[in-house]
Amino acid sequence: MKARRGGGRVIPALFKGLLDDAAVFPPGSMPLADAVPAHARHLAAPYADIVGPFVLAAPMLAELGDADVALAVTAPGGPAQVPGVLALAGNRLTALDVAIPAAMKPAEFFTALEPVDVPVFVEIPRDERRAEVIAICAKTGRAAKFRTGGVTADRYPDEAELAHAVRRVVDAGVPFKATAGLHHAVRNTDPATGFEQHGYLNLLAAAGAAMGGAGPRELADLLALRDPGALTARVSTLDTTVRSAFRSFGTCSILEPLTELVALGLVPEGVTA
Repeated sequence: MKARRGGGRVIPALFKGLLDDAAVFPPGSMPLADAVPAHARHLAAPYADIVGPFVLAAPMLAELGDADVALAVTAPGGPAQVPGVLALAGNRLTALDVAIPAAMKPAEFFTALEPVDVPVFVEIPRDERRAEVIAICAKTGRAAKFRTGGVTADRYPDEAELAHAVRRVVDAGVPFKATAGLHHAVRNTDPATGFEQHGYLNLLAAAGAAMGGAGPRELADLLALRDPGALTARVSTLDTTVRSAFRSFGTCSILEPLTELVALGLVPEGVTA
């Protein structure tokens, strides 16, 4: 039986299901044997409504065994990994995130995904294929996944690049999720690495502005905003329709982003108790 979601204090609707539990991924890198029971504890906590599925890479599925947990599985190797994922994950699979191999043409990629009937998030490449991939996502009902960081500085798209990407998917009616690099609510410079890191609230604000018709320059300004008060005020004006565009983001810690939302006054105090 899947772990029951906790009750009690209410997570605002704007943030429900925002945090995909990527505890086993860097920089957290929690062992799978610890991450699965930790996920169950999150689902039994008062803040359970902010927690999305448990994220696992396809190569780790065999280690999971028969643990009964809702899964979002990543297939970094592309469609070739999908049959194995479907066989091992079964009805636990709630979403499938698939990368496009560098040598694969978009049409070939989407043809390979045609038999898949669970929600698919296509990792959007940062090359000349981007526009075509987003256009086919719109035609086929697939969603998008943006990589917003990584282990080296070049893995982080700058504000202008990410702003154009958000503008393009919103124009196409393609929902998106994000992964990697969103370690804090507000745009920041990592003191350990010097990397410029996007804030997850900046991205939420940009998605809302894009839905309201803002152009790439305004979206880039929102992605660059470093004033917590100004950003919180902006996010406070959003309604839940923004989540039809920005679905969720992967985080190796559930409590850290939740605690930041509490500190900013966007989630009730005491929800983590």
